[in-house]
Amino acid sequence: MANLKEIRSRITSVGSTMQITSAMKMVSAAKLKKAQDAITAMRPYADKLTELLQNLSATLDADSGSAYADQREVKKVLVVAITSNRGLAGAFNSNIVKEAKRTASEDFAGASVDFVTLGKKGNDILKKSGKVVHNNNDLFDDLTFDVVANIADMLMEKFSTGEYDKVVLLYNKFKNAATQVVMNEQFLPIMPAAVDAEEAQAATPDYIFEPNKAEIVEELIPKSLKTQLFKAIRDSVASEHGARMTAMHKATDNASELKADLTLEYNKARQAAITGEILEIVGGAEALAG
Repeated sequence: MANLKEIRSRITSVGSTMQITSAMKMVSAAKLKKAQDAITAMRPYADKLTELLQNLSATLDADSGSAYADQREVKKVLVVAITSNRGLAGAFNSNIVKEAKRTASEDFAGASVDFVTLGKKGNDILKKSGKVVHNNNDLFDDLTFDVVANIADMLMEKFSTGEYDKVVLLYNKFKNAATQVVMNEQFLPIMPAAVDAEEAQAATPDYIFEPNKAEIVEELIPKSLKTQLFKAIRDSVASEHGARMTAMHKATDNASELKADLTLEYNKARQAAITGEILEIVGGAEALAG
């Protein structure tokens, strides 16, 4: 059994750790509220814009398709892995890294796969493969639509010039504070709604297009893609704070249990020491009396 000094030292250490994890939990909870409000407010707009674009794209003639809808033989793939700059968030970052490796080895086994990493944690691991062509850690310091739009422009250029035949987004979708869903989402080429042209035409409201449908779609596509990427990053940020809050909550509970166990062990050791001292005194007194 450890001596009393060692146990007291461990109790103090665990208590300090518990204070830190409890403080981190409260900070993440405060940040989560803001991030959750942001993604909740954005989702309806982003989803409706994507739905509108898909419905319109499905009714376009094949020869009027956008450069961003060009379906090519998949020889080179660009995987955008969205993680965070900080750890202590449970499996938040490792899930994306695992999905990135799985996507490269299974989904596109016959193609050349490169990575764009948004977040330090994903980059630290994926760069070891030597296939990270771009990394951006600073966007989380001041996350704005304009910053994300620049990244989306880069991705669109790499696809439209033929450098890559497919672009995929990997990110954690926020469901609630305790649950994040890993998303593997095609970014480029854009996919029309999964219906034939007649069904799409029947399902699409009777819009009046000015100047024409093709030009409107061409204007909507870049905006929709930028919004899609921004939503994915917003989802990831909210998921990060939720994952960290949950991880710190569990860490605080574990520290509390460990502290209770150590306190019990300390009390037992202290009682044993006191009992031993009493026995020594009694034994000494009996020896003197004898």
